[in-house]
Amino acid sequence: MSDYRRAFIPGGCWFVTVNLLDRRQALLTDQIEILRNAVAATRRSHPFGIEAFVVLPDHLHAIWRLPPGDANFSVRWRLIKTRFAKALPANERLSAVRASRNERGIWQRRYWEHLIRDEVDYARHVEYCYYNPVKHGHVSKVCDWPYSSFHRDVRAGLFPEDWGGDARLIGEFGERL
Repeated sequence: MSDYRRAFIPGGCWFVTVNLLDRRQALLTDQIEILRNAVAATRRSHPFGIEAFVVLPDHLHAIWRLPPGDANFSVRWRLIKTRFAKALPANERLSAVRASRNERGIWQRRYWEHLIRDEVDYARHVEYCYYNPVKHGHVSKVCDWPYSSFHRDVRAGLFPEDWGGDARLIGEFGERL
């Protein structure tokens, strides 16, 4: 059995990446309203603040702040994943293991999380969230991606609308696609 070590800091702030099991699908953006409803229902039952959120077709990134005294981000992700999966028709292909466990084949079982340590770490992860659709080639400008809390932050005056520039003019940043 794996030994997953997670930091549980009451009232902490976390960056999390959650992936679909089949990364070739566009289920998250195709079913964005179901995802939004799952997040909203979970926030009602288990409150948390959304510092940043970006949804791509096959994965999402989020930065959450939990209430004081609460460190259980895991239950929140479990609820979101479960609510999203239950709202979809059960027509995905299942492995023998998932079928034997009566699981759905929508999400990867685990997720990646990082406890935000300071303001520089926070800013770096917010920017990572917002630039991710450009990095993956979905748009050339951050402001053109509709499934992002970037637009909320522009309205609040935290970012200029043209933040991140235009990837068609800037280049690839040395990353392999």
